[in-house]
Formats: sequence, C-alpha cells, structure tokens
Amino acid sequence: MKFSCQKNILQEAISIVQKAVTGKSTMPILQGILINAKDDTLTLIGSDIDLSIETKTNVDIEENGSIVVDARLFGEIIRKLPNAAVEVKTTENNCIEIVCSKSKFTLVHLQSEDYPKLPEINEDKIFTINQKTLKSMIKGTIFAIAQDETRPILTGVLFEIKNKKLNLVAIDGYRLALKSDFVDNEDVISAVIPGKTLNEVIKILEDDGDVNITFSNNHMLINLGSTKIISRLLEGEFIKYNSIIPEEFNLNVTAKREELLEAIERASLVAKDGNTNLIKLNIEEELMVITSNSQLGNVREEINIILQGQPLQIAFNSKYLIDVLKIMDQEEIVMEFSSSISPCIMKNKENDNCIYLVLPVRLANE
Repeated sequence: MKFSCQKNILQEAISIVQKAVTGKSTMPILQGILINAKDDTLTLIGSDIDLSIETKTNVDIEENGSIVVDARLFGEIIRKLPNAAVEVKTTENNCIEIVCSKSKFTLVHLQSEDYPKLPEINEDKIFTINQKTLKSMIKGTIFAIAQDETRPILTGVLFEIKNKKLNLVAIDGYRLALKSDFVDNEDVISAVIPGKTLNEVIKILEDDGDVNITFSNNHMLINLGSTKIISRLLEGEFIKYNSIIPEEFNLNVTAKREELLEAIERASLVAKDGNTNLIKLNIEEELMVITSNSQLGNVREEINIILQGQPLQIAFNSKYLIDVLKIMDQEEIVMEFSSSISPCIMKNKENDNCIYLVLPVRLANE
C-alpha cells in the first residue's frame, strides 16, 4: 500500500472515524483504524462493534492495499505533522512508513483480514431529513437520556415516525424531552438509538444538506455521502411516553425564557448543598419568586410572569430546569402545572415543536 495526500485531509478523515474507537473492546484490533487504499479512494473505518464509522476521501494512490493501525497513535502523529503533503506506505516486517516534510515515522501495523466486517444494511427504505434539523432535534432531547444502565433502553433516544411526523423522545425517570417535526414520509418507524451514537452523530452532521437514514431490525445507517455511520439499536420496548404527559392543568405561566434561566442559575448557586440543587418557586399573580436555602446561605429572585389559574408553591432540582431552558430557543415559554407534586410541562409559546416534562421535588411538609 502506498498513498499520499495533504495532512489536513487525512487528519479530518481520522478524526471522523476515531469517534467510534472507544478502546473498551475486548478485541485489541478494534483499538485500530482500518485503512483501505484502492483506485484513488482512501477508506477509513473505526468501530467498537456497537458503533462503526466509515469515511472515504480521494487521494493519490500508487499501490492498493489495506492495513490496521493504532487509532490513537496514528491520529496523534498525523495531527502533529507540519501542514504539508503526507506519504504513507507499507514496508517490511508489518510496518508502515509515514513521511511528511522532514519528519519520518515507522509504525507497526496489524492485518486487515482480522478486522470485523461492517453489518450489511439494505438501503431500499430510506428516510431523508435535513442535517441541521436532525442536529437540532438530537440536541433538544439527548440531555434527558438516563446515565445509569439499570434500564438500558432509557440510555437511548426513541426515533419515531408516524402520521408524517418525526418524534425524538428521551426519558431518564425525572424528566422527559420530546421534539417533533413534520416529514414527507408515510412509513411507520420506531427504533431506540443509543445516546452514545447520537453524541457522535451531532459532531459529524453539517448545517446544510440532507442525510439519508435506513433502519434494519438491529441497526441503523446514517449516510452522509462520503461518511457512513452504522449503529446497533437498543433492544426492548420504550416507555409509552404519551401516557406520561398530562393533558389537563390548573395553572399556566408565561415567562421570558432568558430572564427565568438567569434567575434560576443565580438561585442554584447556593442550592448545591446535599446534591439536590433544590429551588422553590412561589407562583403568584404577576410574580414568580424563586428561593433557595442551604447551609451555604439563601437567595431570593423575582421575575414578572403572566399567570392563568391559582397561585402555587412548588420545588425542583434546578439542574433539570436549567437544562431545559438552555436548550429551548424561543423568547417566551409556557409552564403548565397541576399541583405541587405533579409534573411541570414546559413548551415554547409560539412554536409547538417541543414538550419538556420535569418532575418536582416533594418537600418534607407535603
């Protein structure tokens, strides 16, 4: 194998596939990147079995061939080379030689035959969506996935298409995040994608152009043209999220998102005691009073609101409210409440493309 290209082109390709190399696999070869040079196309693959990323780029190839090199070391070497043409070629004793300007490295490589084959996915049923839209929907839900493995299905995001509507849903037991968008697709799809996969997908998605997505029974394929991402799907049945979202409320609060976020962030500064981040909301006629008391001190914040319904006192883990308010992008938001022990629903005032549910903290005197 022998090829040459500009350092930045090779570095970008490596950084894309490295996202799938976790180093946690029991198979040592998966700590490497598969490099395949053939007919002016350089193909790089990184994988940990659950997630595989393949990217192709055009380079000058003098001699076809394929090898596996240590992902971390190869990536570091290429990143630190000067911005010039890089030549990579195989030599004797299972080694490769990397030459760039006045730098020269020799690395041991592994045999490509030992690298696991990627799952084959038949791309006959393709769902197409704008990359920017998909990125926004993932960011708007992924923060609410479960972090512990006690219920593995909740460590992923539900990807659901029905009635020409795409829903992405995440639940961690304390909150729910739902983002929706209309799509020109008649299919009915329901699959749970690991959060780990989606965290890497949003780093690769661009702000323009479309992306093609295909589902098989156990895998999904995200096709960006020169880059393909293949992920295992999570097994099991996702929570019937519609049954969790209340339909009736006793009071409705309209508030300025930025103003509410800043007030809660300030109140949370003294709420860190005991790791509950506890803040109390006292909702009155035209005011929301936000307070926090701990051994560190106390704080009181006031913001103007529009209230429909009866006054209410309710407490929350401030982190959950902050996460939601940071991800919402409208100027005004609506908060809906039923009681001090019922979930709070948060929505945009103008655009109904998202629903966020946050459970309150039950206070000792309730």
